[in-house]
Amino acid sequence: MNPLELARARPGEAFTVLFDDRPVPALPGQTVAAALWAAGVTAWRSTRGAGRPRGVFCGIGVCFDCLVSVNGRPNRRACLVPVQPGDVIRTQEGTGRDDD
Repeated sequence: MNPLELARARPGEAFTVLFDDRPVPALPGQTVAAALWAAGVTAWRSTRGAGRPRGVFCGIGVCFDCLVSVNGRPNRRACLVPVQPGDVIRTQEGTGRDDD
């Protein structure tokens, strides 16, 4: 059975956000990580030094593998930040930097 049917969930209307200049569909209530995963994106940060790809690891905000830049603000945990219509999300390189 479909989980949406079990919960009688009725998500709101989809909207679009930008991830590294590419449109990504999202639903109200999704986190940045959930929207990116649903779009097939599994990595959105690179480590300092080696530049290894990272994405969601714990999914509950304990680790910092899913850091991403949202609307020019770096170091946002994608698993905790709710996606909003019009958000501009960027891959974070290393420790990130504040674009403000």
